[in-house]
Amino acid sequence: MVTSQTHLAAPAAPLPRLDNALTAVPPPGDGPGFWSGAPSAVLVDGIFYLAYRLRRPIGKGRGYAVVIARSPDGEHFTEVTRFARDPFGAESLERPALVMTPQGRWRLYVSCATAGSAHWWVDLIEADTLAGLDPARRRTVLPGDARTAVKDPVVVWLDGQWHLWASVHPLTDPTATDRMDTRYATSPDGVTWTWRGSALSPRPGAWDARGVRISSVLTDGPRPVAFYDGRASALENWRERTGLAVGATLDRFEAVGDAPVATAREGDGACRYLTVVALPDGGHRLYYESSRADGAHELRTELCPATG
Repeated sequence: MVTSQTHLAAPAAPLPRLDNALTAVPPPGDGPGFWSGAPSAVLVDGIFYLAYRLRRPIGKGRGYAVVIARSPDGEHFTEVTRFARDPFGAESLERPALVMTPQGRWRLYVSCATAGSAHWWVDLIEADTLAGLDPARRRTVLPGDARTAVKDPVVVWLDGQWHLWASVHPLTDPTATDRMDTRYATSPDGVTWTWRGSALSPRPGAWDARGVRISSVLTDGPRPVAFYDGRASALENWRERTGLAVGATLDRFEAVGDAPVATAREGDGACRYLTVVALPDGGHRLYYESSRADGAHELRTELCPATG
């Protein structure tokens, strides 16, 4: 169950609703810590392709797999392939980003956790087919460093170059590594990235004061629109809710309103990692991770028909 709130200053945007949400992927178990979610979705030749993370509670595996599945209707998915964390040398896997290049090659960007550390990095694997994606041929494209962890990329091809928004966590204070902002980068090839600065920052005293993570960007309107995950405190880590932001350009967004636009009423309240797929008829299909009454998180989808 998700509640949504809009604001007078908010642009027209597809938002999660309660009445038409369906479970696309159930969690791998019941109860807190069992999650399916952190989705990334694309529509190619009329087929929906969905990449997502599976997670168990801490001590039982954390983010143990990334799955790619396909669906002709965007609601009922068949698994195509999955990747365990071990071939990446990661203690845990987090949100992937699935994209197709203009040349028709598949790319999967995978968020990886460094063992025994709060550090994260992002690896890239690519192939002509989904079945050909091989972690043995991975390359690190967002390494982070001793002071910063990088994860959860959103990757878009637009106007002849690649654009990326990723959550960056400062590691300088070991008691506050959950803090995050979203930073923007560009690339001619999607492999070598140049950071351009912070695209969205936390707002002191607001519901998103502790961290903000852009999860989806729409570029087909008069202004770019971003959905993001926000939290007010360290206690809300893993319980983020969805916010809305707008930008005059792709490198700087401003949050809209003083409250989330979507919050789950069940479980821990999480409604996060919203990804939006534009449809040929002008509508949108949404995918997001939402908490259940038993504390597990499931991956949900809903259709937002075209308006006007």
